Amino acid sequence: MSKVWIALGSNMGEGRKNLDLAIKMMNERGVLVEKVSTYIETEPYGYTEQDNFVNAVCIAETKLSPRELLEVLLKIELDMGRVRIIKWGPRIIDLDILFYEDLIIDEEDLKVPHIEIQKRSFVLEPMNEISPDKIHPVFKKTVHQLLLDLNSCDI
Repeated sequence: MSKVWIALGSNMGEGRKNLDLAIKMMNERGVLVEKVSTYIETEPYGYTEQDNFVNAVCIAETKLSPRELLEVLLKIELDMGRVRIIKWGPRIIDLDILFYEDLIIDEEDLKVPHIEIQKRSFVLEPMNEISPDKIHPVFKKTVHQLLLDLNSCDI
């Protein structure tokens, strides 16, 4: 089994229920969620003319390869009704692979670790709650340190 970290977000409908359903669907499809952060409400990133998001991060174990995991997450998004129209636009659910063990993958449609972790407080804050000592394999910093670095830039 491989350990994975997945970001969850929703700003359409009932966000908390959408995250709950996505976690249930992951468990049913071979992504066994072990720990989930507190759900937090955050302002939109990128395209800001939309409702606030509910965000969380979970730690899971899976036998799926990184590619298979991506396909399962995309299928869950589709099954929940996600339509991709506007980049960073409103979504019923968004599921992103943050880390897959300590692998570094750089393919056109699969980047692990997620390439914007270090820029996103809505990812780092919940991840810091459940996995502060996870080391980013590219930056060689803990999640906690990445969050401190990001917060020092916001001052």
